[in-house]
Amino acid sequence: MSNTEKEIQDENINIDIDATNEEVTNEENNATEQENIELTEEERLQKELNEANEKIATLEDKYLRQVAEFDNYRKRTIKEKAELIKNGGERAIESILPVLDDFERALANMAKDENAAEIMTGVELIYNKFTGILKQNGLQKIETEGADFNTDFHEAIAIIPAPNEALKGKVLDCVQAGYTLNDKVIRHAKVAVGE
Repeated sequence: MSNTEKEIQDENINIDIDATNEEVTNEENNATEQENIELTEEERLQKELNEANEKIATLEDKYLRQVAEFDNYRKRTIKEKAELIKNGGERAIESILPVLDDFERALANMAKDENAAEIMTGVELIYNKFTGILKQNGLQKIETEGADFNTDFHEAIAIIPAPNEALKGKVLDCVQAGYTLNDKVIRHAKVAVGE
């Protein structure tokens, strides 16, 4: 073989080696690209999974809030309904209170008149029956005699000098009786308070 042939052959071998190296490099690149595509696909799926989990958490939170809100609404409605049933007659009883006051004034005036003793007995029976029915319906008179002044139950219409230190801040006189209906004040007692 001549030098030229040998050089051509070496050159062909070098070309073959270069081609083979290029093929190996291309294969490696293809494998790397395939790996990148697979990683990208994996990352995409992971991203979708994370988004789906976030959406599920958000929807679950909204659902729990709606359930709690509905439960609160249901409890509030039941409570309001119970209050309506319990105090349904409040308006009617409030309108009867002046009649009760008149009964008490009539009894006080009859007690002063000796000739009205028999009539007073009958009126007392009617009064007791009337107040008994009102008590059965939850009406209670607010006690004022010697009680500490309390703005939740009393309305001060006069402040008068207390006869002694112990009566300061206490109810000295009740001008108009106050009432509660099922522990709810429907009329404050009008009182004179010691100062």
